[in-house]
Amino acid sequence: MYIDTHCHIDFPDFDSDRELIIENGVKEGVAAVVNAGTDIRSSRFSVELARRHLSVNAAVGIHPSEVKNADFDSMEEIEKLASENRVAGIGETGLDFHYGRESARKQKEFLILHMRLARKLNVPLIVHQRDSREDIIEIFEKEKAPEKVVFHCFGGDGKLADYCRKKGFYISFSGIITFKKAVDVKKVCAEYPLERIMAETDAPFLAPVPFRGKRNDPSKVRYVVEEISKVRTEGPKECMERIFDNSKKFFRI
Repeated sequence: MYIDTHCHIDFPDFDSDRELIIENGVKEGVAAVVNAGTDIRSSRFSVELARRHLSVNAAVGIHPSEVKNADFDSMEEIEKLASENRVAGIGETGLDFHYGRESARKQKEFLILHMRLARKLNVPLIVHQRDSREDIIEIFEKEKAPEKVVFHCFGGDGKLADYCRKKGFYISFSGIITFKKAVDVKKVCAEYPLERIMAETDAPFLAPVPFRGKRNDPSKVRYVVEEISKVRTEGPKECMERIFDNSKKFFRI
């Protein structure tokens, strides 16, 4: 059995067949998914999906790319949503400077607010990081981290992996690990403590080989787990069971 620890089945990509996608995931052995909110609307939708489907757990937050459209009162709504029983985490939040640093200050302020909320509610924090390693490390050094932190869709940054290992953070691998050129991702995966590894799809994005370029969905998380087992020294069964247990305990599913 599998747990997809990060997906976005609330996105419009699934408007035509969302219910079927959720049902098919269960049939394919996906015991649970964590649907991560990216703004207020998305977070509300995630909670609604969790109410309707036993296999869906919500995370609520404002993605760094969306903070430009948010005001700080938005965090009050995120906190209200986080009080729902079916909310398993805060996020996704983080820093993303891939397209520039125009909103860097606001992204940092929102990340800190998400961190404080996760600490206050004692729930896991889901972190997005792209082209912002030094800035995000600086924030985590200055601001006390929640008890549980996962850097999702880990991209193979060895220095960040070393920092996460030192701090006891979890990292989650997506379909990127199945890509032929993802040498750095595979290397990090091979060396990181198995008890701190999880798997995700980030659906509808980053479909694993052999579905690369197509719409991703939670049923494909098995390909991520299988690839993790290929680059590890532990056997496939141990990897699958450990990743499942890690995910279940981390999100209290």
